[in-house]
Amino acid sequence: MQNLFFRTLLLGASGLVLTAVPALAQAPAKAPAATCERPAEGFGCLASRPPATNGPTPRMADGKPDLSGVWQHPFVQDMTRDLPDQKGEPNIAQLFTPWGKANAVEEFDYTAFCLPLGYTRSINSPMPIEIEQRPGRIVMLYEMNNTFHMIYTDGRAHPKDLEPTWFGHSIGKWDGDTLVVDTVGFNDQTRIDTQGHPHTDKLHVIERITRTDLGHLSYDMTIDDPGAYTKPWKNVRTFHLRPDWELLEYNCNENNKEVMEGHLKPPAKK
Repeated sequence: MQNLFFRTLLLGASGLVLTAVPALAQAPAKAPAATCERPAEGFGCLASRPPATNGPTPRMADGKPDLSGVWQHPFVQDMTRDLPDQKGEPNIAQLFTPWGKANAVEEFDYTAFCLPLGYTRSINSPMPIEIEQRPGRIVMLYEMNNTFHMIYTDGRAHPKDLEPTWFGHSIGKWDGDTLVVDTVGFNDQTRIDTQGHPHTDKLHVIERITRTDLGHLSYDMTIDDPGAYTKPWKNVRTFHLRPDWELLEYNCNENNKEVMEGHLKPPAKK
């Protein structure tokens, strides 16, 4: 149900949205391809291979890898599945707590009303992201909903008594050449993926990001939520550099026929 809502919402939006949607990431190519080779799941023939991006990992003045760039990443609708450039956790159903099992099915997708996707679903989305690395912070720019998020790398800790938010609070530390991002402080209004896997406000997300060479990022996301799952689990992905792309404008409200024409209704109050 969530997948249908999500696809309908995107396909009903403006033409700018459609031109922004990359397909599931392809394998690295030796040269750019001029034509679509494989249709994106649910979005039509919009795929393209990234241009050749060979070379060593670029570095900042302090010697740390520079993660900056526009990145094509896989569309992760369901974090249990293995698809090109992503490896999921197939045993999530066996990891549910009683609360997680009771809340595993959600008939209503909040994103149909243009509410924020939340932290995990923003990086799961089909649209590219841009990473801007600065001394003391890394800025994540999501084309999806034109949102942004700060990862603080200046040594600060998470504030005490965090106010729960849609994206949480992120701090990053370097483990050799890998950036480890620790994010807490979530509200309980979102889902982990489009499929609708649940989480509570105890959600703790750990990401490991490594720029393996000029054109690729290795990305691991670990979900640790003792309210919904009996142990942590993760999803592994590969991102591809797209120096030929820029982020485009995205407006969820524009021409959202599903809501404006009454096709979707909010869930009944319990």
